[in-house]
Amino acid sequence: MNSRRPTTTLWRPTGPRELDLVRELDWRAWPPRLPEQPIFYPVLNEDYAVRIARDWNVRHDGAGFVTRFEADTGFLGRYPVRQAGGKTILELWVPAEELDEFNAHIVGDIEVVHEFR
Repeated sequence: MNSRRPTTTLWRPTGPRELDLVRELDWRAWPPRLPEQPIFYPVLNEDYAVRIARDWNVRHDGAGFVTRFEADTGFLGRYPVRQAGGKTILELWVPAEELDEFNAHIVGDIEVVHEFR
């Protein structure tokens, strides 16, 4: 019998500075938010993450990355899905003060799946 809990795949568009911090955390956690970042928002589909990384991060940071990671599905239920635009533009809004607990529910490593320059 497999006792693994179900996981949900999430994506996170990010710039080079945040990615460096994830690397420093051994690809297992997201860094604390800056004071002007009250929420952490992983997204629910890869296409949306690609658009942000390619169209926003590259323009503002010179590079954009799309990361993919798994998180405990049961835990994620506390965060309602937010529609940030069209029907496929879906995010979870994690309050900055809950990020440590969110990180504790990441299963496996955070991995880079796309890079744009």
